[in-house]
Amino acid sequence: MAKLFNVSSSPHFRSEHTVGREMWNVVLALMPATIFGVYHFGLHALLVILTSVLSATFFEFLYDYIAHKPNTLWDGSAIVTGLLLALCLSPTVPLFIPFIGSMFAIIVAKNFFGGLGKNFMNPALAGRVFLIISFGKLMTDYAVDGMSSATPLATLNGGGTVDIMKMYLGFATGHIGVSILCLLIGGIFLLATGTITWQIPVASTIMFAIVLLAFGPAGFDPQYLLVQLVGGGFVLGIFFMATDPVSSPMSSEGQLIFGALVGLLAALFRLKSSMTDGMSYAIIIANLFTPLIDKYVVVHPWGVGKPAGFAEAKAAAKAKAQTEKAAEKAQAAAEAAEKAKNAGPVAKSFTFPVSAAILCAITLIAGGALAGVNLMTADTIKANQEAAALAAYEAVQPQADHIGYDDDLTAAVEALGGEVYGTSYGRAYINEGCVGLDASGNIVGYAFNVSSMDGYDGEVSMSVGFDTEGTLLGISFTTLNETAGMGMLVDTDSWKAQFKDVKVDSFTLIKAGGSTADDEIDSVSGASTTSGAVVNAVNAAIDFYQKNCIG
Repeated sequence: MAKLFNVSSSPHFRSEHTVGREMWNVVLALMPATIFGVYHFGLHALLVILTSVLSATFFEFLYDYIAHKPNTLWDGSAIVTGLLLALCLSPTVPLFIPFIGSMFAIIVAKNFFGGLGKNFMNPALAGRVFLIISFGKLMTDYAVDGMSSATPLATLNGGGTVDIMKMYLGFATGHIGVSILCLLIGGIFLLATGTITWQIPVASTIMFAIVLLAFGPAGFDPQYLLVQLVGGGFVLGIFFMATDPVSSPMSSEGQLIFGALVGLLAALFRLKSSMTDGMSYAIIIANLFTPLIDKYVVVHPWGVGKPAGFAEAKAAAKAKAQTEKAAEKAQAAAEAAEKAKNAGPVAKSFTFPVSAAILCAITLIAGGALAGVNLMTADTIKANQEAAALAAYEAVQPQADHIGYDDDLTAAVEALGGEVYGTSYGRAYINEGCVGLDASGNIVGYAFNVSSMDGYDGEVSMSVGFDTEGTLLGISFTTLNETAGMGMLVDTDSWKAQFKDVKVDSFTLIKAGGSTADDEIDSVSGASTTSGAVVNAVNAAIDFYQKNCIG
């Protein structure tokens, strides 16, 4: 009895696509980006990758052993999870980061929900987001050749310029899998082998582009859009994360909707949020809508519709029955034909993708409406931004009659090239410099827009003002998205007063409080990271002022 065959009901469909084959295809597709990442970032990047992959396979084996489940290592899914997680990490993270991330991805995000085929979100992305929440500063500490540097998107958001070709080839700052060229090669391989379909990458890209062109700060600027497309993990996300067959919809129409949702969320996070990695959150949030999409966008079932030649077969059966004058046999033949119609697979034929056309039309109409609104409000938005920046400068130049610009000072800022300022101030940047002028046009002070990417929740930027003698006149924040009741307390007048009317070469943060000297700054309780980011940015401004505005 044990050797009896179990024959299921028709239709019997055979496919060469197995779980193991698909997973190893993904591994092969990731090899170009993996090899280039090791070549570009060095030995530590290789150790991060090995730690992540080996940890993922270890925890897969351990869970199977403890839960008395069959060993699932050979399907390759754990290797894919570990490799994807590693390529999303900074090449400088300590090795305990990929170890912990793989543990969460395999045990919690995957196996606690039933294992492969039952996880409701991409395990690698779940592990990455867990690490971002738990170790935010370590996860955003990027470096090239041992020097801390901003990612291209951070540089762009800070007003700097970026080299798109460097980003495309993979020679920019970022996570290990930063080479867009290598990722595109892998994505094309997945499409060519049928491992993934085109719907999610295409729909994500179209929606992402429409929203950014409609609401982006640069308006209709293809170069700005191109930077956004090749930066921030977008390409890695749409080809390797969002297309996860378990956590994405089953139908082609559902995948178009899912992809459009990913693109919309990713664009909104890029434009309106200070979170570290909007693409990861966009895909995970879209994963939560997959069951709803599958419920209302149903896959076309096998056997619906008349197969090729059905009408002829039925007519022939009827003619034969009439000839033989056997009504019972004719009825049986008709029933058999009807059963074949309902059960047999439908011959493939081209049908116009109505749902895709409708989605495209809706997207174009919505995008056109958004673009129109943006065009009508772009001048107002720009004017409001300029007014806010001017108000921040005026707040730190109270003795000035108006704010102006100095050619030498502007040239000194531009000479920095949008790179991290110095080596002693963390990831601090000098974004802009201006002068305070009296009614006669004489310079009475200097003001700088500076920022730090070392805030607890991302970028912290502010205006810092000086008089002509080097006395610090105060600070005024222009970007601050820290935790309410903690990091946001740096924006209180009492805390900012520590930077007012003092003349120092640099400030020292006192985490325990109780400062007694002008060059000591009391940290906000429970927000030393935010406090430290502010102090570093102000110290960078002091150093830049002393080198370019005195003498």
